[in-house]
Parts: sequence; structure tokens; C-alpha cells
Amino acid sequence: MSVCLFLFLFFVHWGNSNANRISGYLLLLGSIPALILLHLWIAPYTKVEESFHVQAIHDIETYGIPTRNVSSMLRAQYDHLTFPGAVPRTFVGPLILAGLSSPFIWLSNNIDRQFLARAILGLINAASLLSFADGLRRTAGKTAAVWYLLFQASQFHVIYYASRTLSNMFAFSISTLALRALLPEPVSPATYRKRGKAALYLLTTAGIIFRAELALFLGINTIFLFVLRRIRIQREIIPAGVLGLAVGLAFTVSVDSFFWQQFPRWPELAAFKFNVIAGQASAWGTHPWHFYFTNAIPRLLLNPLTYLAGIPLALTQPATRRTAAFILLPSLLYVLAYSAQPHKEWRFIIYTIPPLTAASSLGASYIWTHQTKSPFYRLLALLMLGSTLASFLLSSLILLPASSANYPGAQALHALHQYHYHRQQHQLHSPNSNPNTNISVHLGNLACQTGVTRFLELPSWIYDKTESQDVKSSPAFWSQFDYVLVEPGDGVAQGIHVPGDGDGDGSARAWEEVGTIDGFAGLRVVRPGEEAAGRVEERVIRGVWGGGVVEVWKTGREFARGKVTRGWWIELRMEPKIVIMRRY
Repeated sequence: MSVCLFLFLFFVHWGNSNANRISGYLLLLGSIPALILLHLWIAPYTKVEESFHVQAIHDIETYGIPTRNVSSMLRAQYDHLTFPGAVPRTFVGPLILAGLSSPFIWLSNNIDRQFLARAILGLINAASLLSFADGLRRTAGKTAAVWYLLFQASQFHVIYYASRTLSNMFAFSISTLALRALLPEPVSPATYRKRGKAALYLLTTAGIIFRAELALFLGINTIFLFVLRRIRIQREIIPAGVLGLAVGLAFTVSVDSFFWQQFPRWPELAAFKFNVIAGQASAWGTHPWHFYFTNAIPRLLLNPLTYLAGIPLALTQPATRRTAAFILLPSLLYVLAYSAQPHKEWRFIIYTIPPLTAASSLGASYIWTHQTKSPFYRLLALLMLGSTLASFLLSSLILLPASSANYPGAQALHALHQYHYHRQQHQLHSPNSNPNTNISVHLGNLACQTGVTRFLELPSWIYDKTESQDVKSSPAFWSQFDYVLVEPGDGVAQGIHVPGDGDGDGSARAWEEVGTIDGFAGLRVVRPGEEAAGRVEERVIRGVWGGGVVEVWKTGREFARGKVTRGWWIELRMEPKIVIMRRY
């Protein structure tokens, strides 16, 4: 956040020096990868929707790719055949990240491998965003590119999720590079046709391997470019489609048939059949047709002036209208068409955010360059600056802390490892201690869904992920574990009893609670006279700037409450999510 605020102020005050302008632009370019890595550092854990790719990366790095007794080795060592998920996912992304991670692991075997793999993915996505910014600079000038970078850096979701191992984020870098190639740069028609062909090839390949919804995005962009006579059927569309289909299928079928031990295996086709044709995606919830326009896009863009002022102005001013419409229309048509699908998630339209942000930056650039010609534009320019700064603050002080508190499972497992280590050190000289004994721990459903991955597991420990409620309803099931990570109250209902809650059968003395991990539970309104806690916010500030700035933050908060908000405040609310229990 500090980097962004510095760059923000630098941009506002950089003066007329050409060297300053170049330095400021380069620093602003650097803010994108810096922010992605900062968000990763503050929130290094993953959730259940990312688990397939994370576990696959772990298994490839840890066990390698088997060459003998392949089926038995995969079943014995890999995670995906035991926990396949609702639909299969591709191993292509994990294989690439594991391969790119291997030189760093060779240099330092103790490196945090989960962090490393996610950092590589984040930097790949950062590179695609920077390439798009460079394409916009060539298309509409440096001022538009600067506003694009400012808007993009202040958008929480793209920055936060850029390093997350979702299939969408594997596809995001490819789709962003494709859209960069489609920007209407002032090049010859022949050059643009070559770029269009490359873009269609990239979208085809990404759709085949990673996300099937890109087929719709590809189709709309193809029709749009063909209608405008930017590409031709025989020279660009058919060759790009055939090559993208061949390369995509060659990668996914060969890789996934091997790892899933089924031939032919095309995961995205199976996912498309399950989610769209069979309509199973609706089981995860449905939204009204306008959800993407009224909820998802405003959240993804975050800064309200980007869609209330930037985009409308870009579409109405003659100087920017043609370029803005060319950038915007395919993405808006894709969102409109995809709105027919009942199950909606913002990540299904994440590919449209770079072009939507670019169109908004055209409007912001127009406002900025015309601020000396009209008091209205001067006021609008100040509002643009203020709203961008507010977006930075909202992303860094509310959304990032809240999101970082959404992984109680990983935090509980880490706390358990620390607790056992200190307990073992304390009992090291006890005649009854046996430090070589395997430790068994049951991981409850919430723990598995909120950050627990195989990267966090320790050698010689046994981790159980039994989900069956029938099996877990018996007290005998729990007797095999040294520790359990469960939701508060869940263990009592299923056979775990804490002291004081016994029923006379002696089981009340079997377990004790040794720790509780809190998680994000919404926002808390602090009323006048009440004390503000701000634990999560302070943790993030301490992680970014150090402990000294925490006191500055507290002083500023109390000043704002006393002089501005009259005692009112809003902070993150935490509540117990995971209980760590020990059998004794």
C-alpha cells in the first residue's frame, strides 16, 4: 500500500521534467507486481476452490512424475484420486508452475514452496497486465496508460487473486495477452491481422485447457473482428482456431490422461458437460440476470467513478469514442451473453476487467488533459484522484485485512504445529516422552476448506480428512487422534467432550481445548464510547510497515473518531472458527 500511495502522490506532483515522468511511469509499472506480492505475503494461504491446483503442485514437486507402476504410484502418493472434486481439473497449470519452481527449490530446499508457486503465478499475471498497459500506451498515449495503472493497482480483486491457483487465474494471463494484441494500435492492417490471429489462437488454447467459458469470449471477439473486417475467415480465423484446438488438446489430453489415468481425458469438456449441459452449477447458487452488471463489475472495478464517469465520458467524447467502443463492446457483449447462465460468479468475467479499466482510463485521461479548460473538468479530475486514493485505502485497510482473516484452517494447523513443538521441547527430558511417535490429527471440514494444504503438513505426522458424518458420529473414531481441528461445538456433537461437558461415561476427561483460531465474521460498527479493537487491521499494518506505524494508526483512528466521525467507526469483526483440541 505504501508503494502505491507514494506512486499516487508522485504522479500528481511529478512536475514537467521528462526524466521525472519516465521514472514515475516506471515506478508505477513496478507497483503492479509489488502489490501482487504484497497481497500474497499478507494472505499466503488458499481456500478450497484453489485446493486442486495447490495439491497437484505439491505432489509433482514432492513425488515427481512416476515412470513405473504409474497407476499405483499415483493412487498411493497423489491427492487428486482420493479427493477428485465435483469435476476434474487440468494438471497443465500445476505442471508448469512446478517446473518453473524447480530451479529455486534446487537452490534452496527450505524455501516456502506454496508461496513460491503462487508468487510465480502472480508475476506471470502481473507481466500480462503490464503488457496490456504498454499496449494501451501505444494506442492512446502515456496519460491513459498511467490512469490505467492507477485504476488497476487500486482494484482489490485482480491484485489479490492474481497469485491464487484458480483455473480462471491460469487463463487470465493468456486472455489478457490476447486482448493486448487486439488493442487498436496505429499499425498497418496486415500487422493487425497477424495480431488478431495470435489473439484468437491464445483464447482458443486457454479455453481448451483452462476455462470453457472462454469459448464464448472467443466467439464474440471473432465475430466482432470479422464484422469490422479486421480479420478474415480463411487467413486468420480458421488457422488460429485449428492451431489453438490442436495445441490445446495435445497439451491437456496428453497430460491429464496420464495423471487421471483415463484416456482420453479432457477436463474442461467434462466440467462443461457437468456445469452447463447438465445444469449442475446451479446447485452452488443462482443470481438474477443483471448480477454481473449491478454487483460483480462494480465490485471488480471498485472505484465508482471508473464506471460512473470514466467509461461514459470515454464513450461520449469524439476524441475517445471510437477507441473506447472498440475496446469495450466485445467484453460487454460477453458479460451480457454469459448472464443467461443462472449460476454466476465474478471470476467468470474477470477477463473483461482489463478492457473495462482501459476504457475508463480513456475517460480519465480526457478529464486530466482538459482540467485547465473547464472548472467542471478540474473538479472531476480532483474527484478522480480522490476516488482512486480512496480505493487504495479501501483495498489495503479493509478488504485485504478481511480477506487475510478468511483462512482459519491454515492458521489453526500452523498454531497446532507450534504448540506441539513447544510442548515437546518442554517435555524433552520427561521419561515418558517419545518424540519419534507419529502424531495423528483430524482436520475438520472447515479447516480443509480454509487453508489446509499438503504444503503445510509435517513429515511423520498423519493427517485425516474423513468427511462421513456417520463415521465421525462414533466416539471410537476420535480415539485414534492426538489432536483435532474442528469448529466450535462441532466436536461435542460428534463425540468429542471437553472437561465439564461429560455425560458420566468418562469421555469428558479425554480431550482438552488448547487453542482457538478466530476468523473474519463481517464488519463491526463501533459506537461512541466503545473501544475500537482493530486487531486484524493492526496485524496487516504491522506486517507492511512494522510495529511503530501501528501506534500512528491508532492515534489517527482516535483522532478521526474524535474530530470527524463523532465517535463512530467501522472495523473488522472476528469470531471463533476453529478449535484445536488435544487428547490426553
